[in-house]
Amino acid sequence: MSIPAANLMSALRSGHSTSPRLTWYGPDSERVELSGRVLDNWVAKTSNLLQDELDAEPGTAIRIDLPAHWKSFVWALAAWQLGMEVVLDGSAADLLVTNDPSDHTGAAYDAVVAVPLAALAMSWPGELPPGVVDYAAEVRSHGDVFMVHNEPTPELAAVRGNAGYAHADLMEQFAEAAEPGVRLLVRASEGLESGLSAALGAWQGDGSVVLVHEDVDVTEHLLENERVSRP
Repeated sequence: MSIPAANLMSALRSGHSTSPRLTWYGPDSERVELSGRVLDNWVAKTSNLLQDELDAEPGTAIRIDLPAHWKSFVWALAAWQLGMEVVLDGSAADLLVTNDPSDHTGAAYDAVVAVPLAALAMSWPGELPPGVVDYAAEVRSHGDVFMVHNEPTPELAAVRGNAGYAHADLMEQFAEAAEPGVRLLVRASEGLESGLSAALGAWQGDGSVVLVHEDVDVTEHLLENERVSRP
């Protein structure tokens, strides 16, 4: 039986796959829009990097030390569809994903991945500590379709944050309830855990997410232009 995250990715790439599913507003007028198909492509490539290059498997714990951002959402989805545990509280993990690898030199991880947050970054800007994986440089070489080597089971841990959740409970307990088809505004300032919970709830109901950086003003024009659902 597939775990909920795998079922979610299947739904995102098959149902209304060309419709926006994740729209990001960042600093310096940055706007990134990912359809269901494009989001699934990024997630598949990232899952393949985890599985094929970093030897991740169901049950492996990955700490996502990133702000709420479209790339951190991709990483969480990639880890979940592989059956991994996403660590959001800063506690110990097997792997680390971060946008500041210099802070973690010598830390006890099997691997550290550096993620530049600029949308068009083709590689990490500058030198990386020895052994750190450059996500932007490596991810594009991985396959667009993900097939898990070892099937995860629903009782495996999926989230370690303010509370712990198993994969079986990811969509029913961790995901925040949302109206079907919602176009949901998510403020990055509320944090990654809150953002992921809100996004999963929206996607579960065939909706979409507009994720806005804390430095971006949420204007009436933005809300109308993105057709954000109103309470």
